[in-house]
Amino acid sequence: MAPQAVNAYMKAMLTDDEIDRYARHLVLKEIGGQGQMKLKAAKVALVGMGGIGSPAALYLAAAGVGTLGLIDDDEVSLSNLQRQVLFGSKDIGAPKAEAAATHLGNLNPHCDCRIHCLRLSEDNAADVLGRYDVVLDGCDNFETRLLVNRVCHELKKPLVSAALGRFSGQLAMFEGSPCYQCLVPEIPPDAETCERVGVVGALAGIMGTMAALETIKVVTGAGETLRGKLLIFDGLDMTSRIVKLAADPACPVCHSSEHPKIVS
Repeated sequence: MAPQAVNAYMKAMLTDDEIDRYARHLVLKEIGGQGQMKLKAAKVALVGMGGIGSPAALYLAAAGVGTLGLIDDDEVSLSNLQRQVLFGSKDIGAPKAEAAATHLGNLNPHCDCRIHCLRLSEDNAADVLGRYDVVLDGCDNFETRLLVNRVCHELKKPLVSAALGRFSGQLAMFEGSPCYQCLVPEIPPDAETCERVGVVGALAGIMGTMAALETIKVVTGAGETLRGKLLIFDGLDMTSRIVKLAADPACPVCHSSEHPKIVS
């Protein structure tokens, strides 16, 4: 398509404000006009508006994702502000999903933020997540992570999953098999939480932003995703590595014929 035709196409599909706003995307060969239109049409659910969901939502809204589903039943607390950079002191006591929608709307009025002030459960997860194209899970408990994984697998939704340790993080993308439950077959009995062992705030920004980037790649088709792989980041050493995941033949979700293991 000739440059004049491309410009005419973009002007027909994007407003002048959007063309200027996303100018640095539009000149990227991996995204361009078609990729930006995919972002505009995309519906992404964020499970948890905490340390991961907060920076992820900022970058997804800024990138031009057309619809963001903000799922969280919690309220903003003072201890959140060390890492949940979407919020400010004036938001303390407000529902996270509602406060997030306000700030994201100020960042990008073209982003439709849909508020879900609830905790996902067996009764509502399929209904809520079924409204979206991609799910980004940054929640802080294994019960919800396993539920989200199963529902995404049943609904055939790509799942971007990010998690935090004290100074380390993990990121993966699941679609089909292997799934998250192949990696975490059951809830660890001694699972560490940020509240109990702490977490360095900047790590949440790193992992949340990487989760946003992975989601953008899933939507636009740019580059190679982490499907079937796990990225492990160590903030103390400033190193990262990627390992391949194999599926669990006994997995109750994806029922693969392969053995459960991680292969370097």
